[in-house]
Amino acid sequence: MSKTPVPNRDIENFLTVVRATKPPANVSEEPHRILFALDATASREPTWDLAMSLHAELFRAVAEEGDGAAQVAVQLAYYRGYNEFHTSPWTTSSTALLRHMTGVACRGGMSQIGRVLGHALAESKRVPVKAAVFVGDACEEPHGVLTAAAGRLALFKMPVFVFQEGDDPSAGRIFRSIARITGGAHAPFQAGSADQLRALFGAVARYAAHGRDGVREIEHDVVRGLLAQLPP
Repeated sequence: MSKTPVPNRDIENFLTVVRATKPPANVSEEPHRILFALDATASREPTWDLAMSLHAELFRAVAEEGDGAAQVAVQLAYYRGYNEFHTSPWTTSSTALLRHMTGVACRGGMSQIGRVLGHALAESKRVPVKAAVFVGDACEEPHGVLTAAAGRLALFKMPVFVFQEGDDPSAGRIFRSIARITGGAHAPFQAGSADQLRALFGAVARYAAHGRDGVREIEHDVVRGLLAQLPP
């Protein structure tokens, strides 16, 4: 039995509808993920409060581009007290991140930077992470253990930006090693300096979205020092 031919006008009508239909929005575009890790031991309480007041810079620096770039997603990680280590879910909302931060009370304890680097590695295996930020002032862990952990992160091309409060020379040596090995940068900042920390947070957000060229756009002395350390 022969098939009934489809009228040409039906084909034309179908093609007209197809041409006029917009493709669905790309809702699966990966955000620029930044792991935001903080030392929450007792000595860090003033800087924790400062970081809370500036946390939105991690989102704002990219949002202000206004070029349709993907969103920034941030995960909070922190350690405090006796062997406490906590992380939040990934969020694209600065309000949600602030809600996690305001619920944290700083407690005395030893540094756990190795756990920060280990968690960063685990996350980089699970989802694409553009960069990690660590803000701290001290390191009581063996240099060799931390540089080995940094080397494993380097294999996954996750740069670590270490922002050091104060000028502890021993911590500074380890922090510089972590940054250099991972392809990130080390930047000291003065205690309580909102201007310096704001610029550094903005630089990481721009790096996550636009790479080294994004950092170059920020006119600030502390950011120029950070830029000079980044691989070309």
